[in-house]
Amino acid sequence: MRRPLMAAGAAGSVLALAACGGDGGTEAEGGMQDVTVGVIPIVDTAALWLGEEQGFFEEEGINLDIQTTSGGAAAVPGVVSGDFDFAFGNTLSLMVAQGEGLDLRYVANGTTTSGDAERDFGAVVVPADSDIQGPEDLAGKTVSVNNLNNIGDTTIRHVVDEAGGDPQSIDFVEVGFPDAPAALDRGQVDAAWILDPFLTQVLEDGARVVSYNYVEFDPELDIAGYFTTAQKVEEDPELVESFQNAMNRSLEYANENPEEVREIVGTYTEISDELREQMALPRFRTEFDREAMQKLGDAAVEYGTLEEAPDLDVLLP
Repeated sequence: MRRPLMAAGAAGSVLALAACGGDGGTEAEGGMQDVTVGVIPIVDTAALWLGEEQGFFEEEGINLDIQTTSGGAAAVPGVVSGDFDFAFGNTLSLMVAQGEGLDLRYVANGTTTSGDAERDFGAVVVPADSDIQGPEDLAGKTVSVNNLNNIGDTTIRHVVDEAGGDPQSIDFVEVGFPDAPAALDRGQVDAAWILDPFLTQVLEDGARVVSYNYVEFDPELDIAGYFTTAQKVEEDPELVESFQNAMNRSLEYANENPEEVREIVGTYTEISDELREQMALPRFRTEFDREAMQKLGDAAVEYGTLEEAPDLDVLLP
């Protein structure tokens, strides 16, 4: 079953929920466990949808219920409250949550930058006639990201800083990925950070890339993964292991079958067959790159998103 769920608030607004999370992972008929996972409907989460289609979760005794969110900052309260057993969230969202005192743990990787500086699956784009030519020109401009104080604005600030621009002068505004192309077209923002499949669409419509901010930040950057609460890891280790096994199989399958990734994206987005063939794909791998993640945490401290560097020994599996 797949239905949208509106989860609101960043990590700081859900501390009060930490003590009232639901049990989740309820027993279903035939010994199967009902497991709810919150994800963003973008190419990054293709491995999960593909794994469900391939039966990997069913083979682990999991009856998967995929629900959609707007981003990692929205997924965190869903997991803490027990609305989700697991969720897909970017690495900085969990670092922020950790800094707010929430004990969350990754159980599986999710998506990694393509490593291709010429074509990644996420980019900062501008209208074709914009006077913004390089990352340094984003200084003093209005740039949309899907969640404020998160992985988008942090990596963009770093890229602008490296190019010689003033990263603190950028005016970031929150616009969901599906709505960002329209905001750019209407002139509501000077530049927009967009991920595929929406990125391919906006490039097809004439926008141009100013920065592939993920890969320019670090070509080994893991963008996001699947996480749950420390309480669930401790109290239901069998379920966590089953989900982890199915997710790792899904990641490996997705990485080995890019055409099936393109096909599955068409089942949960409205992007056309033609555009799905054109879009860049992330890497799907099971291991996290700690060095790149530490670099992201340090950048978040530098730009004020975090007060102190994250404890990766706690955060990572």
